[in-house]
Amino acid sequence: MSNKPSILLVNPPIYDFAAFDFWLKPLGMLTIAGKIANKADFKIFDFLDHEHSFYADKPKFKSDVSGRGDFFSSIIPKPDLYKNIPRHYRRYGLPAEIFADFLKTTPPCDFVFIQTVMTYWYLGYREVIEAVKTYQPQAKIVLGGPYAMICPEHAKNLGADFVSAKNNSDSLWGFLNINPTDSFPPLWNVYKNPQTAAMKITRGCPFKCTYCTVPIFDGEFTAKPAERIIEEFNFLISLGVKNIAFYDDALLYKSDEVLKPFLRYVIDNKIEVSFHTPNALNARFLDVELAELMIKAGFKTFFLGFESSANEFQKQTGSKIFDNEFANAVKNLIAAGADRNSVAAYLILGHPKFEIQNIEQSMKFVNSLNIRVMLSDFSPIPGTPDGKLCEKYIDINEPLMHNKTVFPIIVFGGDTVNRIKDMCRDLNRKVSNCTKPCSIPAD
Repeated sequence: MSNKPSILLVNPPIYDFAAFDFWLKPLGMLTIAGKIANKADFKIFDFLDHEHSFYADKPKFKSDVSGRGDFFSSIIPKPDLYKNIPRHYRRYGLPAEIFADFLKTTPPCDFVFIQTVMTYWYLGYREVIEAVKTYQPQAKIVLGGPYAMICPEHAKNLGADFVSAKNNSDSLWGFLNINPTDSFPPLWNVYKNPQTAAMKITRGCPFKCTYCTVPIFDGEFTAKPAERIIEEFNFLISLGVKNIAFYDDALLYKSDEVLKPFLRYVIDNKIEVSFHTPNALNARFLDVELAELMIKAGFKTFFLGFESSANEFQKQTGSKIFDNEFANAVKNLIAAGADRNSVAAYLILGHPKFEIQNIEQSMKFVNSLNIRVMLSDFSPIPGTPDGKLCEKYIDINEPLMHNKTVFPIIVFGGDTVNRIKDMCRDLNRKVSNCTKPCSIPAD
């Protein structure tokens, strides 16, 4: 019998109007677990894992060739705050009874780590906490991730024993009474046969966009040492991973020092893997050489952060990129061999400065480049300048009001939101052979 503490890792279900497996993996939790990989015994229960046996006879919920797919879901009653939102509300992920059976039949755990992401998904986090307290009351519950850091006081009311409210783990190690090591990669081998995984080779960002949490979480830009990046990558390849999503906030920044050497390693060693960029690339840094290296190394999807073609909007929100820089980046990608159907521009829908954003004109500009538009519904985030602007519309202290489906409807009204999304679909149909949706569908 092991004398090591036993730790259960849980990736919770999602309560929302819409959700899709857009390479959604619990990288933060696995990174923390990796730091104590040899000092504890781990198990995982991932409500959102497509490889779970529950999905075996349900082809609809299998991942596609790129590692994306639908989640099992069921329509549930809406919270009272959402009573005027004309959308179905759902619970996404494995049924609660499967988790209950798992807890009943699993030997008692010492700790349960719960990954959090969106603040307005906290009903799923609460569900997990209540189940653990019911079936494994001896376990100490640790809550970490973006929700815990953005809304620490709210998170403390859910019933966890420890809330990791800062982006460092010193107090966590004291709570666990374990000394960590940095010599292990994220604990992806806790999954039996992972086909899709995520990497983050940098932290922080040189920009201070007014809608973004990066200045809150990470601050200045830093990168992992090259040997550590290659070590983590080779570990994923050894596990049989076929699709890797980059979670970096500034993946292309200082690419001569960070990304380009890694891409050359992949190319020189003839490693076949598909890379994806769901967290948005800053197209300002997409030069000719970088575009060519990314294509040769196996990048299959390119989601470019754009937000608006209006110069005044860009100036007021961080000056991340302007339309001429964006057009040049798209030109470089297409010239390097990228499929136009694999290139999309994120545009914010429902930003509080919508008067100067010119969302419809911005969509037409992107369409003129013959690439797809991906509408990114705006989510108010406490602690950001744009979150402060949203206080005239919502109670910013209630995480349910941060919901990205809800806020654009509050700002624009449901009819306008539907009209803009219909326009997006019509524009995307003009992109050659485009059959993919312009946004994650909502009921």
